[in-house]
Amino acid sequence: MIRLAGCNHLQVLIIEDNSALAGNLFDYLEARGHYPDAAPDGLSGLHLATHNHYDVIVLDWMLPHLNGLDFLQRLRDEAGLATPVLMLTAKDQLPDKIAGFEAGADDYLIKPFALAELEIRLRALVSRGWDAGSADLCVGDLRFDPQTLEIKRGGRMLSLPPAGRRLLEVLMRASPKVVPREKLESTLWGDGPPDQDILRSHMYHLRKVVDRPFSRKLIHTAPRVGYRLCQLNHE
Repeated sequence: MIRLAGCNHLQVLIIEDNSALAGNLFDYLEARGHYPDAAPDGLSGLHLATHNHYDVIVLDWMLPHLNGLDFLQRLRDEAGLATPVLMLTAKDQLPDKIAGFEAGADDYLIKPFALAELEIRLRALVSRGWDAGSADLCVGDLRFDPQTLEIKRGGRMLSLPPAGRRLLEVLMRASPKVVPREKLESTLWGDGPPDQDILRSHMYHLRKVVDRPFSRKLIHTAPRVGYRLCQLNHE
């Protein structure tokens, strides 16, 4: 199954072992004009994801044969695919969300959920494109190439999921200015940001990759306002 889909009509891969829920998702998305496909376990989902084109993937966490986190690791690291992934799960604790984002998820929706919200989030994930014609972005020893999506700091290659790269690009383009939380949320979710503070989980992972291995911090919090990426003079 290969169809070319624009943002209005998405090719969506649903990886969910609950047949009733998968059926509901499939029927709703199809009725909305999208092109859903479905897999009942992680291994068959990985096979579909690596052999077909999908605009976005809806991924359960607790799957037979290959769970959601292992699926993400193999999708990102072994297959090298940057397809946006929304993790759909009942795991609602902050450490669970952080684990999902660190594994490579781009968004995280907790069960039970509204089908309309899921569709809005899928559209937002796909519509956040890249400016491939831009020159390299540099802040200190951090370099990001929007054309190749290659990220390096101090000559060391860094790996980020698509959502992390989008946040990094916005922060680097604005540097040294503070980027309000609302703009960062809009970057990931458009006009439909989640109720939970999922941005904080994304920023935690971004800091872990960009700052933690290095002696000088580049990502700074502006309390109650947002974040900025820059070298502070007093450091």
